[in-house]
Amino acid sequence: MKILYFAWLRTKIGVPTETVELPAGVATVGALVDWLKTRSDRHADALANSKVVKVAVNQEHVPYDHPIGPGDEVALFPPVTGG
Repeated sequence: MKILYFAWLRTKIGVPTETVELPAGVATVGALVDWLKTRSDRHADALANSKVVKVAVNQEHVPYDHPIGPGDEVALFPPVTGG
């Protein structure tokens, strides 16, 4: 699975992308975020408040209960505002 980080998440985690193999039991966006928090202190800090982390799977915004699979591309980013 390819994971992309944007904005301050990229800065806090220290990489723009990661390719990971999902462990058994990680089948939703929420479970993925929880698992990512265990990968390093930087991940844990960046993803500590999931209320401010938005997610897209295969370029489509999704909720945390959305299912994921090994071939998906998951993007994590802060809320975006514009005008």
